[in-house]
Amino acid sequence: MKNIQLLGLILVVVGSFLPLVHVPLIGNWNYWKLDHYLAITCWIFSACALFGIVNNEKKIVCIFAFLLILLFIFTLAAVKIQALQYFSFLPFKSWREAFAGVVKLKWGWYFEFLGAFLMIIKIRNNNRQL
Repeated sequence: MKNIQLLGLILVVVGSFLPLVHVPLIGNWNYWKLDHYLAITCWIFSACALFGIVNNEKKIVCIFAFLLILLFIFTLAAVKIQALQYFSFLPFKSWREAFAGVVKLKWGWYFEFLGAFLMIIKIRNNNRQL
């Protein structure tokens, strides 16, 4: 059980250093470039989940895996909202949406969500076997 959870945790931490958002002319951004506080929060949640994995505390791992998923969803929403706000000076809504659409999400999010879901799914499957 711990191996799958550790793999999920490693995917979350590695995913935070992979490209998460692509901004044209600027390049790819990882969690640290998106927002320092969100990156630190992700790493703190990961450290707490590691504590739960090492001490075999399923409840702690589950709580922090859910918190990581909520953090990722919040970050995705914040990226989209910030992209729309960045182009708020444009006069037409269709122009704002078109320009905000050039900010693309990258493949690093797959690692983030997969890692968090692996931690939760393994806990759920292990509870059913008992």
